[in-house]
Amino acid sequence: MAQQKKRPGTARAHPQSGGQASRPGRLREQSLAELLELAAARTAPAEAAPATPPVPHRRTTRVATAPAQPIDAPALARIAGSRRPAATRLEFVTNPFHALADLGPQSLGVSYWFTAPDGQAPHRVDVRFTGHRLDVTAARSPADDFVVTAAATDVAPRGGPIALTQRVTGVAPGRWSVTAEAYATPNGGDRAAAIRLPSATGIGQSVYALIAAFRAPGVVLGAWPMMVSLGFALGLLVQGLLARVHGLSGGRVLLLALLAGMLGLFGAKAYYRLTHLREAPAPWLAGLSVQGFVLVSTTVFVLGGWWWGIPVGHLLDASIPALLVGQAVGRLGCLLAGCCVGRPTTRHWAVWSSDRTIGTRRIPVQILESASAGALALITGSAAWLTPPEHAGSLFLAGLASYVLVRQVLFPLRGLPRATRYGRAVMLVLAPAVLVGAIVGAIA
Repeated sequence: MAQQKKRPGTARAHPQSGGQASRPGRLREQSLAELLELAAARTAPAEAAPATPPVPHRRTTRVATAPAQPIDAPALARIAGSRRPAATRLEFVTNPFHALADLGPQSLGVSYWFTAPDGQAPHRVDVRFTGHRLDVTAARSPADDFVVTAAATDVAPRGGPIALTQRVTGVAPGRWSVTAEAYATPNGGDRAAAIRLPSATGIGQSVYALIAAFRAPGVVLGAWPMMVSLGFALGLLVQGLLARVHGLSGGRVLLLALLAGMLGLFGAKAYYRLTHLREAPAPWLAGLSVQGFVLVSTTVFVLGGWWWGIPVGHLLDASIPALLVGQAVGRLGCLLAGCCVGRPTTRHWAVWSSDRTIGTRRIPVQILESASAGALALITGSAAWLTPPEHAGSLFLAGLASYVLVRQVLFPLRGLPRATRYGRAVMLVLAPAVLVGAIVGAIA
């Protein structure tokens, strides 16, 4: 089960209007042109032709059809004042499924690897990607060239390698040559304090847009549905064993669990949409909320148990360890899939992971939540094995309240903003109250 899976942003390969939004881009282009001219003056023969005047830059625009000239990245970085030339490279998103190679629409996913400049203050890193399609036999079209920009904010020094992934949609399928050029500006500094990072150039292939959207360095395609399915299967096994201990019908409990799982997915999707109305609709496997899953699946257990004459309290007590097992395994899928990520940090215990756009060292919040859910599954599972009949239902409330409390404690460690304004404050009050009430009811 996973929460708040968002589609990574993309850039369209078509012209956009200038105006106020394009002014920073023009300033950045002029600075780059000056650097290139200075580098050419130091290395070119005296009779070399004058440099071509710069083309005004727009955030997403068509560029000239001539291929970009190669750049001496280390020399250019030294000219611009970089204190430490960083090892950079471009990595293209590839398609692991050959059967989908020609499927449209096509997209181009490119990751620029860099390290932050030395210093004390965090930086903002702006990267300009310039792409030209190769092997063009007919007249070039706007879909054969692009210039897009992307940014990474609050990039801390000594954070190790960082991957910034940009996806460009609306491009023609085929082989592409892409060049990435980057500036690092200290937070609060002006353009005069900007540091030119080394450039990188590479050649790659366009891929099916849906695959490009969900692949990036550190992201395993298909990891989330695979781990969630494994967690669901293990949860069914745990629930079946505990159902026997509580004297419940194993067949009916299994049918209810399958129904709760299917309807729970719809609940997870609906809950996410209701709390993210300003976002564009996401694909089916993106944009799911664990709160919606728990609400709908619990309702199915309560109503189904009442309809079939199954003791609801015992059914819920046998189900809470199963839900926690599924969550413990599913959260590891979030780590591998690049969702529900932690905030970037330079601590030694950080884990390198990606949110499908920025790959860097982060707080391992998915691992912390998985470990917490696993510990609660062990505690509630042991209690469900030994709980006397008169305490039925209290274990479910205690286990669910404990997990909600753990999630609220870990939420500030995530790299995503809260979807609701007062939800966390309400849960931090309600969850402990329910937990204390469940414990008092169990021992009374």
